[in-house]
Amino acid sequence: MHQSATGPGPRVLHLTQPVDGGVARVVTDLARAQLAAGLHVTVACPAGPLEDGLRALGADVRPWEATRSPGPALVGEVRRLGRVIEDVRPDLVHAHSAKAGLAGRLAVRGRIPTVFQPHAWSFEAVGGATAALALQWERRAARWASRTVCVSEAERRTGSRAGVRGRWSVIPNGVDTERFRPAPVRAVRAGLLPDVDPAAPLVVCVGRLCRQKGQDVLLRAWEAVLRRVPDARLVLVGDGPEHDRLRAAAPEPVLFAGSFADVVPWYQAADLVVLPSRWEGMALAPLEAMACGRPVVVSDVDGARESLPSALADHCLVPPEDPSALAAAVAALLLDPSRRESLGGLGRRYVLSTHDVRRTTEAVAGLYRDLLGAEAAARLVSTECREPIHS
Repeated sequence: MHQSATGPGPRVLHLTQPVDGGVARVVTDLARAQLAAGLHVTVACPAGPLEDGLRALGADVRPWEATRSPGPALVGEVRRLGRVIEDVRPDLVHAHSAKAGLAGRLAVRGRIPTVFQPHAWSFEAVGGATAALALQWERRAARWASRTVCVSEAERRTGSRAGVRGRWSVIPNGVDTERFRPAPVRAVRAGLLPDVDPAAPLVVCVGRLCRQKGQDVLLRAWEAVLRRVPDARLVLVGDGPEHDRLRAAAPEPVLFAGSFADVVPWYQAADLVVLPSRWEGMALAPLEAMACGRPVVVSDVDGARESLPSALADHCLVPPEDPSALAAAVAALLLDPSRRESLGGLGRRYVLSTHDVRRTTEAVAGLYRDLLGAEAAARLVSTECREPIHS
């Protein structure tokens, strides 16, 4: 039987837009742990697969109609969110990502303990006057967050250097190491790609097809990879606003697999997982890939170095927006199976010891205890040590 959202513990309201990708996985992981700890968990989000998954866990889900980006609809979105807050009467609000952070902080304005988690800064995603407005907002709105949670020290430094005077907590991302685990490559690949030579080196990129994730950089690098590894294959897993443009620019052998609710098999099928992002806070995809025992190549943006063991940095980090460096790193690893195996095992051990999701959810529980005060904190059951964390 699923946990009920109406537990005896404090009432937590998560706000999220977007409802896909890494943000959705973080919200789901937190909701699962908090329900198990006896909290009353409500999530306000737009309709979609996230809503269904949260209800299956036992969370109380309130539909919140909201676009992904700021615009003229914001006034109505804040008003609708205010009605949700009035009805739920939460003890604490946890707003995820820029849009929910914008609407949520406007609706609450510090009247309820509020956690804001940017999942990468809004002002990095845009340019020109829009970036200036986004930065001005983040500076002003910091006063309405009881705590700003960054997923890496690098993300916190980016905000601080930009003049955001937040009350900071750094809680690194974590992954479910039971769900994301190694499996035999050939067997998984045969089920996903029966028409592809199982011996061909396979590169997989998992992420929303958008400018942030940098799939265009990978496509620009791919011809150079093929010159050194002619039988290599590339699969892009995900969907998004750049789909048509990326597909038009892609060489013929590149496969656009689409979006999947469960991306684990794609990591397990890969010889190498690549994420050439332009900006991040700390991307989940490299952690998920390493948990599956797969080596990674990632761009050296916020959170990347903190998500890798130091021994992997020389082989796995490349400058962002540098197709030549990306092609060289990818080709070098595709041509060296023993190094790939070694790096994959090292990455798996690192994630088990440092980025297990139970560490993340317990750290968030500790933050909630700090913010809720002694009376409410006494009702917040710790999830620590319910199961041993793997070492």
